[in-house]
Amino acid sequence: MHPRYVIITPVRDEEKLVGHTLECVAAQTIQPAEWVIVDDGSTDDTGRIIDEYAKQFSWIQTIHRPNRGFRQPGGGVIDAFNDGFNRLRTKDWEFIVKLDGDLTFSLAYFQKCLEHFANEPRLGIGGGEIYHNLGGKLKLEVNPRFHVRGATKIYRRACWEAIGGLQPMVGWDTIDEVKANMLGWKTYSFRELRLLHHRATGSAEGLVRDQVKHGLVCYISGYHPLFVAASCLSRLVRKPYVIGSAAVLFGFLKGYFTHTQRLNQPRMIQYLREQQLRRLCGLETIWK
Repeated sequence: MHPRYVIITPVRDEEKLVGHTLECVAAQTIQPAEWVIVDDGSTDDTGRIIDEYAKQFSWIQTIHRPNRGFRQPGGGVIDAFNDGFNRLRTKDWEFIVKLDGDLTFSLAYFQKCLEHFANEPRLGIGGGEIYHNLGGKLKLEVNPRFHVRGATKIYRRACWEAIGGLQPMVGWDTIDEVKANMLGWKTYSFRELRLLHHRATGSAEGLVRDQVKHGLVCYISGYHPLFVAASCLSRLVRKPYVIGSAAVLFGFLKGYFTHTQRLNQPRMIQYLREQQLRRLCGLETIWK
């Protein structure tokens, strides 16, 4: 028998894209035991689309949350995810998936992901690599080796329970992996499995906002200041030149001077900083 996995997908205003993701999951060689799709206050036709699929497939359940009036990165997404988690009818799941509603992937995607978990008993978090279509060419979204993009994360149940679920805050998709590694689990992306992310790449202004957000995530997650400084220096040779590095630093300092609430897990932060200092010294870490 195949492992039982469940999917939770928070969506908001995805009427142009969610149908592609619905078709991909419906056609999987190994279908989920249950898929909870949480409409997080959409103002477009997203709710109707997911309800239509729920009528066709008994293992799809939809939830509709009221419109808060704006997107809320990090905490808002996890609040919607947790609503879905609390409504799961399947209790004997072995893997839980956090999946975005703007992705497409191969019909054997989940089968191949589960094979990775079967071959590596200490693999706690995994998923495919995210690609973007830029001018007709697929471009990989480069991330640290231990990182699995928040758009497509699969958690082994024992790992999920060990880390205590997801933190409802910006940076949740790094915090979960660092804690998992600290507890002896492995986390990494499956390089041969590609997912296409269909949301359009933002403008230069959007990229800068993303870098500011990344700097804030570094502060919230407890990154070592020396590691952040080194990261900013390394970004000087990547677009957007100089501005990107300045934006990351601004985000980090903004968190510091505005006294933004940080992750209150001293043991995990100590582990993370030790790993970062080892990385700066060229030693083996979760980064490689």
